[in-house]
Amino acid sequence: MSKRPDPVQPADADARALAKRLLSLGHAALAWTDPDTGTPGISRIAFARDPEAGLLTLVSGLAPHFRALRNHPDCALMLGDVGDKGDPLTHPRMMIRARASFVAPDDPARPALRSRWLDRNPKAQVYIDLPDFAFVRLTPTSALLNGGFARAFRLAPEDM
Repeated sequence: MSKRPDPVQPADADARALAKRLLSLGHAALAWTDPDTGTPGISRIAFARDPEAGLLTLVSGLAPHFRALRNHPDCALMLGDVGDKGDPLTHPRMMIRARASFVAPDDPARPALRSRWLDRNPKAQVYIDLPDFAFVRLTPTSALLNGGFARAFRLAPEDM
C-alpha cells in the first residue's frame, strides 16, 4: 500500500502573513477541559496579540473557562471569520494549541498590559479592574492554518 503524502505543508511567507492577519481579529473561540467532568468546553473570548505578552485574553472569574484553565492550562484557540458569501469551510481559519498562564494582580507587567488592552478594547474600562478579572497569557505550542481549499499549513510558535 502506498503512503499518501501529507497535505499539510510547512509554513511559508504567505501562510505566516495570513496567520498574523487572523491573530489581529480581536476575538477567538477558546477550547478548554472542564475540571469537574473532563469533557471539553468552548467559549468566545476577547483576544489580542500583545507586543510584550504574546497572545493574551482577559477572563472573568465567573466564566467557566477561568477555573478550567487554572486546573488544566492546556487549551486551544480557533481564529477566523466567515465571510458574507460562500461555504464557511472555504474561509481561512487557524487552530492554535496553547498553554494558559495567569498574570498575577501584582505582576509588574500588568499595568502596561492593562493600558494596551484598553487601547484595543475601550469598553473593558467598565470591568477590567474588578477583582475577579485576570489576564491570561496563551503561549502557543503549535498551530494548524487552513487557508482555504488545499491550503493547509503547520505553524510553529515563531511563525505567529
